[in-house]
Amino acid sequence: MASDTRNRILSVAARLFEALGFEGTAVAAILREADVNSGSLYHFFPSKEALLVAVLEKYVEVLEPALLAAADRAADDPIEKVFALLELYRGRLLVSDFSRGCPVGDLSLEIAGRFPEARHLVDAYFESWTDRVETWLEAAGERLPSRTDRHALAAHVLSVLQGGVMQARVATSIAPFDDSVSQLRLLVNLLATQAGVSDTFRPASRRAPVAGSARRKQAVPSGAAASAGTAPGTVDSATGDVLGGDDDAWWRAW
Repeated sequence: MASDTRNRILSVAARLFEALGFEGTAVAAILREADVNSGSLYHFFPSKEALLVAVLEKYVEVLEPALLAAADRAADDPIEKVFALLELYRGRLLVSDFSRGCPVGDLSLEIAGRFPEARHLVDAYFESWTDRVETWLEAAGERLPSRTDRHALAAHVLSVLQGGVMQARVATSIAPFDDSVSQLRLLVNLLATQAGVSDTFRPASRRAPVAGSARRKQAVPSGAAASAGTAPGTVDSATGDVLGGDDDAWWRAW
C-alpha cells in the first residue's frame, strides 16, 4: 500500500537523519534501507528537504502519545512526571548504546537558520514539550514558591535534558546525564524548601549499568517506557537498572 511505503521511507529517514545527520544521510542510503526506488521516494517527497519536513512533522505528531502521555501516566505526582519524562530519554540513551538521544535536538543544531519550515517545526516540538512540563509545574501548586517562573523553569528542564543527552553521547556514559538530572532534582528540592515544603522529592536509587557479558537480564515491564506501549524492558540483575526494549519499537509510534 502507498501509505505503508510512505511510512517506511519516513521511518528509515528518521533513523538515518538521527544517526548520520541530515547532510550526512545520502538519498541512496534511504532508498536502499527502505527498499524503494527513487520514483517512489520522490512521489511522496519532492526533495530531501521535503522529507526532512515530513520527519519533523511526524515527531511533532507522536510527541504527545509516544512521550508526554507516557510520562504523564508514569507518575501521579506532577513533579515526578517531569523526571519520568527525562527517564524516557535516559532509557533511549542506554538501549541505543548512546547513539540516540533526542532526535529533534540533534537535527535542530544542523538545520538552524537553513530551512525555515523545518525550523518552525522544531520550535513547535520544543514549545509543546515545555508547555507540558510547565503544566506539571503549575500542578505542583504551593510546593514551589509563588514567585517561581514556571515557564522559565520548564525551559530550564529542556536545557538540562539537551545538555545531559549531548554530554552522555560524547562520553558514551550515562553519568553526565544522571549528574545533570541530579542537579535539577537538587534545584527542585531547594525550591520546595523555600516554599516551606519539608518532604523533598527523592530520586530513585541508581547504580551504573554493567556492560557486556556481566549483564544477566530478565524481562519486566519498564515503567514509563512500558506505558508508552513499547516492548517490555529488561532489568539488569547485577545492578537493578531497568533498560529499554527494542530500539526500533521503543520510541516510534509509526
